[in-house]
Amino acid sequence: MVSNVHFTKDDGDPFDDPENYIRLVGKLNYLTVTRPDIAYAVNVVNQLMSTSTIKHWTTLEHILCYLKRARSLRIVYSNHRHTCIKGFADADWAGSKIDRRSTTGYCVFVGGNLVS
Repeated sequence: MVSNVHFTKDDGDPFDDPENYIRLVGKLNYLTVTRPDIAYAVNVVNQLMSTSTIKHWTTLEHILCYLKRARSLRIVYSNHRHTCIKGFADADWAGSKIDRRSTTGYCVFVGGNLVS
């Protein structure tokens, strides 16, 4: 999902099966523990659960297609022979068009391996 694409609560016609939408978002939310590459996209569709539309469901389908194509992606840990801790953060101040909240992200490396 492109980070500069913005969704609103009234992005078209409502989705006809909101329970299915909620169930799929919950499963994807659990999957973000082992697949942090989908965390941003799942966070966006998670915020729109109460007012899901057909456009939001299409976004969920795109996430599933990405997961099918990227099955071999995984986090690999290796020994870099040091235990240096490095952290990085980024923020998009008031970037959400829905509620003007900020989007932030961070990553922490220990010994050159991503841990959070």
